[in-house]
Amino acid sequence: MALIGPSGCGKLTLLRSINQMNDLIEGTKITGEIIYQQKNIYDNKQDIIALRTTIGMVFQKPNPFPKSIYDNVAYGPRRLGIRNRKKLDEIIEDSLKKAALWDEVKNDLKSPALSLSGGQQQRLCIARSIAIKPEVLLMDEPTSALDPIATGKIEELILQLKKDFTIIIVTHSMQQAARISDQTTFFLIGKIVEVARTRKLFLSPQQKKTEDYIAGRFG
Repeated sequence: MALIGPSGCGKLTLLRSINQMNDLIEGTKITGEIIYQQKNIYDNKQDIIALRTTIGMVFQKPNPFPKSIYDNVAYGPRRLGIRNRKKLDEIIEDSLKKAALWDEVKNDLKSPALSLSGGQQQRLCIARSIAIKPEVLLMDEPTSALDPIATGKIEELILQLKKDFTIIIVTHSMQQAARISDQTTFFLIGKIVEVARTRKLFLSPQQKKTEDYIAGRFG
């Protein structure tokens, strides 16, 4: 699912609400419900760590920890209590392979993550997110800080990952939304204007505002 719309329309606010990231912003007030797996994630009994384990997030700028490549990917599984080295090795290899990074780093797992290129760092962050096997992966403009070649690699990766994970991505690029998403949601001034299969939304939008935005008449 791609979330599109002009800056300030509510895309990222909704995305960050899905795993309670907005709660970290001082002064934030949240009302209403978000139902996931038939439960309201804003119920007072909700375990935040469990929620963020189930619903992972990849941020706009790559944010690897100042640790080795191996320790970055192992961080989540270790927090979940996995200490067996063989099991961790298997998780690291599997996650890096799914993130299309294994062949590039398999001989340098002890190297600092910060020594990687920007595109490699973002794929490492994706590997770190999927290492704990989330059901949903939230992505906040994951290619906006990358060059076209790195962007292409991330898009190819997303096309592979969506076979195993539900992905919700905020993007300012309508071309990117058209390339990688199955469904698209158009936001405007804090409201959802239209939701449809991506091809249908771009080729035959039902709302005039959606048509105007896609045509570049505003935004």
